[in-house]
Amino acid sequence: MKKGNRRTRAVIQAAALAMLLLVVYAAGILISGDAVEGDFLDAGRPPCLEHPFGTDALGRDLLMRTLKGMSVSMTVGAAASAISAGIAVFVGIAAAAGSGRVDAAISWLIDVMMSVPHMVLIILISFAMGRGFQGLLAGIAATHWCSLARLIRGEVLQLRSRHYIAVSRKLGKPEGWILTRHLLGHLAPQLLVGAILMFPHAILHEAAVSFLGFGLPPEQPATGIILAESMRYISAGLWWPAVLPGLTLVWVVLSVDRLGDELQKILNPFSAQE
Repeated sequence: MKKGNRRTRAVIQAAALAMLLLVVYAAGILISGDAVEGDFLDAGRPPCLEHPFGTDALGRDLLMRTLKGMSVSMTVGAAASAISAGIAVFVGIAAAAGSGRVDAAISWLIDVMMSVPHMVLIILISFAMGRGFQGLLAGIAATHWCSLARLIRGEVLQLRSRHYIAVSRKLGKPEGWILTRHLLGHLAPQLLVGAILMFPHAILHEAAVSFLGFGLPPEQPATGIILAESMRYISAGLWWPAVLPGLTLVWVVLSVDRLGDELQKILNPFSAQE
């Protein structure tokens, strides 16, 4: 049997990773509120067959809470990545297609945004908007577009010098037609991969801000909330509320990052014959 090429393997691996992530997300969405209710008779139980992740100090099943928390984190990450990608497209095209002053102003804004730590900006924006889901989403979405916008700006600058763009202008095609028929089609692969690679960063920042108390409310079963609560009892020997949800978060982040790498191989035309 002939060994598959690089793109075939990438397609299989990307499909498997996407399926696993969808299973985790769907499981968290489908878990009812009763499944994460506390039971003081089961408080502080270590991992066992009945509770694979054990229970926390209030007797809540940690596996159920972790899955539900990951679904919340993945929702925030997906929404923030989509909004950031939209901002990056608008800003990148405006910088490349605008005048020299517009390009200089946008480039300066990108440099300023990238010089400030994301965590500081996310906390400030989230706090200014009253924290909670909307404030956290706005903070993450407003801080993750800069690198992708710079990439799109460079791509558009290269595309504007192509012959078929010049021919379209000679034929009297409007800028809107050139944008939708030529530019956006070429930028779609970079936009898709860029949005997916933003996803793990958004998840980590959501967990970190919630862990510090500036994100989601304490009653929300988010990953950052679970890890923050576990710090109170880790000195008493309850290691599993911190370790197992934390490892799950790391696994999800690495899986999404790997999915982005595999999609990059699939969409890269130079990998077709490898």
